[in-house]
Amino acid sequence: MNEQEFLDSIAKTDIYAVDLNIVNSIYSSRLFLRARAEGNILELGPAEGPMTDILYPFCKQDYTIVDGSQTFADKIKQRHPGINSYASLFEDFSPSQKYSNIVLCQVLEHVADPTHILQLCKSWLADNGIIYATVPNANSLHRQLGLQMGMLQKLDELNEGDKQIGHRRVFFMDSFVECFNQAGLSIVHKGGYFLKPLTDHQMYTQCTKEQLDAFFSLGEKHPDIAGIIYVIATH
Repeated sequence: MNEQEFLDSIAKTDIYAVDLNIVNSIYSSRLFLRARAEGNILELGPAEGPMTDILYPFCKQDYTIVDGSQTFADKIKQRHPGINSYASLFEDFSPSQKYSNIVLCQVLEHVADPTHILQLCKSWLADNGIIYATVPNANSLHRQLGLQMGMLQKLDELNEGDKQIGHRRVFFMDSFVECFNQAGLSIVHKGGYFLKPLTDHQMYTQCTKEQLDAFFSLGEKHPDIAGIIYVIATH
């Protein structure tokens, strides 16, 4: 199965715009909106578009999405006709403009070469623009619990859930930051969110909304063991 076929197979089921992933998208959007630069937005790998739905109304200039799946790109275009929608592998995308904001949320764990994608993003980034990226944290509390219980052999091991949704890796903060350094980007800020002691399903079904909000916020206070880590970078 080649890369395009692989992405199309994942797009056959709605796996990102459900349950805890929606809560994750809302919180991640808040972090981006705190940091965003004035101007247009390029969102890479939006999948079903849960973040697109949140961010698009805030964008006063062009909003562009690029997804490897035609299915995902078409679904978002149907909901938001004013969006520039492209079905393309990132490596094949050739924009005609620069972007003030480039968003890669839960994307770099999926691609073959994260550093190369960030190098491309750097070439697409406008002066004074920002890149905002999030990835799963290998050092997350729930992974540490899995290691302690013998469910993982090492913290960055891919479990069956990771493989099902196309993860190629999970990142430690050091390895995540190194991708930006190798791409020639400067880190403006790094952090984490979502203190996650249990699985997504357990958290979503057993926690109240208030408890989930607290867990997401606590992750910002304890980024080293948060479920999600993020980087904001520029030229």
